[in-house]
Amino acid sequence: MKEFLNIFLIAIALSMDTFSLSLGIGTYNIEKKKCITLSLLVGIMHFLMPFLGSILGDKIMHFFELNSNLFLGCILLFIAMNLLIDFLKKEEESELDLSFLGMFLFAFGVSIDAFSTGLALSAITQNKIFAMLLFSITSFTFTYIGLLIGKFVSQKIGTKANILGFILLVTLGIFHICK
Repeated sequence: MKEFLNIFLIAIALSMDTFSLSLGIGTYNIEKKKCITLSLLVGIMHFLMPFLGSILGDKIMHFFELNSNLFLGCILLFIAMNLLIDFLKKEEESELDLSFLGMFLFAFGVSIDAFSTGLALSAITQNKIFAMLLFSITSFTFTYIGLLIGKFVSQKIGTKANILGFILLVTLGIFHICK
């Protein structure tokens, strides 16, 4: 149960950036088919990126003989700092590209943190497929919900989602470093 909760909290933290960005994209009143396509792409990327990161992470852990909890804690803190930097930049997209390539690039961009998490996935769980599926389902859900309510929600809610994601990642990072 503790392992599931840990994986679920990481899945939520990984999905906060896509949720906040989806709120903004949702304000463009995009059609439902594109909402589903974009959400599916984000979900797929949140499965593939940790998978690729896991393959690389296992090789790094074996080669350098690193402490897995320390490595995971540092990765989570690194992701948290990137989330904080993105939050502080407050960059707004002036043009929205919802072609398939544009949606793919969006999905790839919000999944980079999932790749970093995949680097230390062995330290989180032995059931990597379950973790990646949970990351995927959670990010799909957060993206879809963000898109649907985006036109009704102010941009301030999006920034609060980033702050919550930051707090979750820092808390989990410190927990793993002190473990």
